[in-house]
Amino acid sequence: MNKWIRRGCVSLVVLAAGLTVAVSAAVMYSNVKRERVVEIKPYPLALRDDAQSIERGRYLYASRGCADCHGADGAGRSFINDGNGMHVAGPNISPGAGNVVANYKPADWERTIRHGVKPDGRPLLIMPSEDYNRLTDEDLAALVAYVRHLPPAAGQGAILELPVPVRALYALGVVKDAAERIDHSLPVQQPVAEGVTVEHGAYVVNMCKGCHGEGLSGGKIPGAPPDWPAAANLTPGEGSTMPQYASAETFIAMFRTGKRPDGSTISKVMPFDALGKFSETDMRALHLYLQGVPARAYGGR
Repeated sequence: MNKWIRRGCVSLVVLAAGLTVAVSAAVMYSNVKRERVVEIKPYPLALRDDAQSIERGRYLYASRGCADCHGADGAGRSFINDGNGMHVAGPNISPGAGNVVANYKPADWERTIRHGVKPDGRPLLIMPSEDYNRLTDEDLAALVAYVRHLPPAAGQGAILELPVPVRALYALGVVKDAAERIDHSLPVQQPVAEGVTVEHGAYVVNMCKGCHGEGLSGGKIPGAPPDWPAAANLTPGEGSTMPQYASAETFIAMFRTGKRPDGSTISKVMPFDALGKFSETDMRALHLYLQGVPARAYGGR
């Protein structure tokens, strides 16, 4: 065998062995990372049980995407199952058999929803807490009130089966868990009067930042499945999608139908089951707010 071919083969074998060791080490570290403890000071959230709070919680649960992972009944549902080793299902959070919240104290609800951290201090890997971190105490308590008053439904804990490449990317910090994506030092969001105002729109837009980025300029969603499309640029910058929605009416129609003004269908990755349940006030306030956000080039997150 030609010596150069022989050397090339040896190099490939060494490289393959090195990659195998590196991936194995990354997978091992991913397990360690998932078991780490994230210190979050207990927050004295005052729970509520009044009818008004429960009704507000019903609206938030439906419109802020909770049902996408936990199901309309709170019993949990499978929302990613690609047949290639990735299977993710939300846990049962209803009062029924097999639920994971039976022993939750007020501080546990706050830590889990706002910070993406379990009661025992371990991080939640799949939980969009960056969308809920800015919920006011009133809205957080209302959401919890509704969940606690759901009819009991049988279910189980979360399912989190991840293929080796995803686990390796998690170990390397490319894919982040809920606790990594949040600035835990931010003060609690103060109440904002509900209305078609920029201030209320700034509160509503927090729901969009998990996919569209803190700066709302979109781009590839970090940690998303590879077949997911990139998020749109919601700012007035280069590559913005907002010129299609010059009026609040066109914006609202998109939320309600899942279609662009030209009739084309937007990817189902956009959670239209939830977005379509936004109140008109929330949608108009959000549209108003987006008219004044700083321009950013597409993909700047």
